Amino acid sequence: MEGAERFGRDAPLTTLPEFTSWIIHEDGDTLVLNKPGWLVCHPSKRGPWSSLVGAAREYLKLDRLHLVNRLDRETSGVVVLAKNRRTAGMLQSALQDRQVDKRYIAILKGCLEVPVTVRRRLARDLDSLVYIKQTVRRSRSSRSAQTDFKPIQVEAGYTLAEVTPITGRKHQIRAHASWLGTPLVGDKIYGPDASLYLDFIENGWSESMAAVLEMPRHALHAIELRFALADRCLTYRAPPASDFVAFCRQKLNIAPDKLA
Repeated sequence: MEGAERFGRDAPLTTLPEFTSWIIHEDGDTLVLNKPGWLVCHPSKRGPWSSLVGAAREYLKLDRLHLVNRLDRETSGVVVLAKNRRTAGMLQSALQDRQVDKRYIAILKGCLEVPVTVRRRLARDLDSLVYIKQTVRRSRSSRSAQTDFKPIQVEAGYTLAEVTPITGRKHQIRAHASWLGTPLVGDKIYGPDASLYLDFIENGWSESMAAVLEMPRHALHAIELRFALADRCLTYRAPPASDFVAFCRQKLNIAPDKLA
């Protein structure tokens, strides 16, 4: 499992050799990466090697890149970058028109025995001290959201699930999983206590958090992204990160080749 220090408040800087190991596909128009769960997508104040986009600019020697899809810092998996505006427009239009299939795998705390489709509107949780937290409720500001959960294996109080978000709302998978009563393992916002997130952004990872959370990050991995374009289909897959694989092996008795 990756060292917990990687998941601190300020993650360490990446390096060129490490960055190149994340490349899934590259051509003249796109760069597709398997983002680790400790690195932010967007550029930060700590320099180019502190973010996925910043490191990609350094690798490609380009001043501008287009982030086609993004993942939360702690979510690992497929991220697509476009090298030019034409490709960015084409792929982003496909996302907006729902011509893209997104498939995730997640480790849930609890037993989900049968497939479930959650159709519940999401809005900001007004009762939470965490401003970015979303919750299931109806209001003028709420937005429709649908997530499909399909259990792959249930073992020892955990569920490995395939998750398909039909819509793309903020924190959708995590909020819907929590609403089901099966939050993501390691989730600081939607797990056992949202104050863990406030403590984390103030002080970083701590031993007290390790006693409550089974992983230093939430267990969510974007395993596949498939674009159904007018003239072709583009499919990108990313193998799960080592910490995700280790948890599945230790807690759910799942061999790494079963996670492909």
